[in-house]
Amino acid sequence: MGAYSNEELPLPPVSDFSNTRLSKHVHDNVHGNIYLDPLSLKFIDTEQFQRLRDLKQLGAAHMVYPGAVHTRFEHSLGVYWLAGEAVQMLKKYQGLELGIDNFDIQTVKLAGLLHDVGHGPFSHLFQSEFLPLVMNGTEWSHEQMSTKMVDHIVDKHHIDVDSEMMRKVKEMILASSGLAPKNDAGEKRFLYDIVANGRNGVDVDKFDYIVRDSRACGLGCSFEFQRLMQTMRVMGDEICYRAKEYLTVHKLFATRADLYRTVYVHPKVKAIELMIVDALVEANDYLQISSFIEDPSEYWKLDDSIIKTIETAPNQQLRESRNLIRRIRTRNLYQFCNEYAVPRDKIENFKDVTAQDIVCSQKNGGVLLKEEDVAVSNVRIDLTRGRHNPLERISFFKDYESEEKFSIPDDRISHLLPTCFQDMIVRVYAKKPELV
Repeated sequence: MGAYSNEELPLPPVSDFSNTRLSKHVHDNVHGNIYLDPLSLKFIDTEQFQRLRDLKQLGAAHMVYPGAVHTRFEHSLGVYWLAGEAVQMLKKYQGLELGIDNFDIQTVKLAGLLHDVGHGPFSHLFQSEFLPLVMNGTEWSHEQMSTKMVDHIVDKHHIDVDSEMMRKVKEMILASSGLAPKNDAGEKRFLYDIVANGRNGVDVDKFDYIVRDSRACGLGCSFEFQRLMQTMRVMGDEICYRAKEYLTVHKLFATRADLYRTVYVHPKVKAIELMIVDALVEANDYLQISSFIEDPSEYWKLDDSIIKTIETAPNQQLRESRNLIRRIRTRNLYQFCNEYAVPRDKIENFKDVTAQDIVCSQKNGGVLLKEEDVAVSNVRIDLTRGRHNPLERISFFKDYESEEKFSIPDDRISHLLPTCFQDMIVRVYAKKPELV
């Protein structure tokens, strides 16, 4: 591993120019021109990172919203750019006070760039719905795989980067997960809130995907992340926001919840995702899809194209999976039958409904359903903190001369917020149209 200096990096000798891309500008349809620095390019120009071009950001949503074909690749570039802008903004106003240096800036930018490099196919479907069905008891997360992929990229491509920087990059990737390590004193804890904020959920990852997803799906988005980035300050090693921006913060969480209702868990999107899960489960024994998660050198080969592999393979073992994919292509989808909105006072103790529950509750007479005839989707929509108010964890300050931080009192925002911060909907689908 090489040492990192806070001084300007020297240019390589002329003889090295043919093999080294010093920097690059790319045009992003959300943020405009994005500058890619030399170290980040070393990670971008690898097959492991380029794999993100073949992972759609919204999984199967493009089957309902045709424009939602953007990928984890442009999202990662967007988070990289916003992470750099955020830390530069803090340096501009509090650099001397906070001790922010070039090492910190590069670290946060790399964390933004690499935070999704371990993501599986079809958005969160792979981690949350497929793996639990084929690997009982396995606790796997794309954040943890991202840290393994980072190490794999550095080792395989012999990237000369400071080992301490990479340690912090991996910790920042894990910051919002249950695997996040405890920060040592003097670690500049506020830097860990920029990319994946485990403290209160306000981070540049959400800034990017909320705007990017809204635009791709043709939906309006009134959330302005620029206001938050321009007014944020660090107080007590925590990123805080001006009290007058509490409406903007609320809009962040409300817009995210709206995207869940209208896009992420759209009834037809979920029907298609249920079919993809069934196809992957059917194909797993033959293709050994789940085994890819054990080794980063194999995992990078896994992307959304696994569906095309199933669809075009002649193997008899993939017949059932192949039929499901063809049904998706011909729009012969699992049919939505009904849904049940769980009363809000019952959500906390309400257990997920299964196909077995539906079958066991049917009355005698008519067609008798079997478990394999039914698919159930248990949908939870919240403001990032389950049944709790997300604004409770966010610290605000009155003005730039203030030295105290505080939370917005409930009586000031009660007119904005729902009486309950989480909804749960149980949807039932028939796998065979003739059963509807």
